[in-house]
Amino acid sequence: MPATDAPAAAVRALRPPRPTHDPWLPQGVTVELERGPGGEFTPSATVFLTGAECPFTCVFCDLWRYTIDGPTPAGALPAQLRAALEQLPGLLREAGLDRCDQLKLYNASNFFDRRAAPEEDLEPIAGLAAGFQRVVVECHPRLVDERVRRFADRLPGRLEVAMGLETAHPEALSRLGKQMTLEQFDRAAERLRADGVDLRVFVLVGVPFVPAEEQAKWVAESVRHAVGAGARSVALIPVRGGNGELERLRGLGLFEPPDLALLEECLAEGLRAAEASLAVQVDPWDLEQVAAGCDACRDARVAAIREMNRTGAPPRTVGGDRG
Repeated sequence: MPATDAPAAAVRALRPPRPTHDPWLPQGVTVELERGPGGEFTPSATVFLTGAECPFTCVFCDLWRYTIDGPTPAGALPAQLRAALEQLPGLLREAGLDRCDQLKLYNASNFFDRRAAPEEDLEPIAGLAAGFQRVVVECHPRLVDERVRRFADRLPGRLEVAMGLETAHPEALSRLGKQMTLEQFDRAAERLRADGVDLRVFVLVGVPFVPAEEQAKWVAESVRHAVGAGARSVALIPVRGGNGELERLRGLGLFEPPDLALLEECLAEGLRAAEASLAVQVDPWDLEQVAAGCDACRDARVAAIREMNRTGAPPRTVGGDRG
């Protein structure tokens, strides 16, 4: 495995202090209508769980902010999920929805890492999720193991695992601290298929080590790789600074935060690459925090991104002047 530009300890040393979180309380709950691979819209709830940090120190990651020092206490995740589900009826009413068919459990780490999700918690979590047709969890490809099948067997509904491909650019991927190759990703995807588990893929926009003028090309290539791996959907994630390491890389000319113009372009190219074989969407979380590049066109670009998210159709032309 090629070495990253900085060892994990050096990356962690550049971080600002970690906020303090109560491991018995979730980070939050949201509801939305999510477009699926066939254009259908599914009422979906996302529960942001609190737990142990991921053991992989990626140079782009900001999810450690939402984790705790040390392992997740046994019993904490079911307690968080119960508290979140108590909020769900009110949130659905506010959103004008009468039901929720899909539950996403995102723990800012890996659902199949025993340090992040204790083995004894999987059965009660499955019981709490029994009323949903689909349950989505996140996990690093190298941690996809027999626990996936066991958890899937506990669910009356369908299990989907979200894995970070990040980029199909092999050199950039080797430098991200992900400790994963494209071949390892593909083997994990194949294991999910063999176990009857669906795949969701995360792809980055603004990948460090990839020139700005090549970002859209490699997003499209990453979407094609996800199609080949059998994914149902791809979420495009704009890389956000603030962890110290990205600022260091920016100073070296190896990273530039993506703006809305690039995000719009990458989404359009990702949709074209998918050719309607899967759903491609920009993750709307903190979309308003992405730099506009041009303040006068911020609202128009956000509207264009949201419209592509809704329709799954790229525009005839992309966004205009990058400004």
